[in-house]
Amino acid sequence: MRNGQVDVAGLLLAAGGGRRLGGRPKALLEHRGRPLVEHAVGVLRAAGCDRVHVVLGAAADAVRERARLEGCVLVENPGWADGMGSSLRTGLDSLAGTGARAALVSLVDQPGIGPEAVRRVLAGFADEDSLVSAAYDGVRGHPVLFGAAHWAKIAATATGDRGARAYLKEHREAITLVECGDVARPYDIDTEADLAHLE
Repeated sequence: MRNGQVDVAGLLLAAGGGRRLGGRPKALLEHRGRPLVEHAVGVLRAAGCDRVHVVLGAAADAVRERARLEGCVLVENPGWADGMGSSLRTGLDSLAGTGARAALVSLVDQPGIGPEAVRRVLAGFADEDSLVSAAYDGVRGHPVLFGAAHWAKIAATATGDRGARAYLKEHREAITLVECGDVARPYDIDTEADLAHLE
């Protein structure tokens, strides 16, 4: 199918330890009565991602125990404390050999981004060279779609908490921006004050 549902795998980064939240793993924060990781997987599935890989790190065993993640490929990142870059590398590595032609990368701590924004980014998929990003009032944000042709170079430059930022900056002319500000709010759950966004 050409609409991205078969060719694009969802890649959810859910390894963070919630350092600024008193060490509460973000995946296990409650949102609408369930762990945040479960909500985020549901968003990817509702948008049309049949294959979803979830990168776990902090409290991985507790996440497996408490969250309903049936049908997902759970990938553990032993180096999660090094930052989001290591989780992105781990996730992209897990997609090698699966037949996926692109990865739709989303973050567990952005519950204001729902299926409609993800669908819009998925719709931008054309081939392995695709680079598509959600934008909010013209500013690049998440989710981001990486065609498989970019994975090795993204993995090589993903360090610390910067993820793919350096690669995307270098290739900004190649990125298709998809405005999502009318259907999503791209806040992060990083601090105690941000917990007010959870329901």
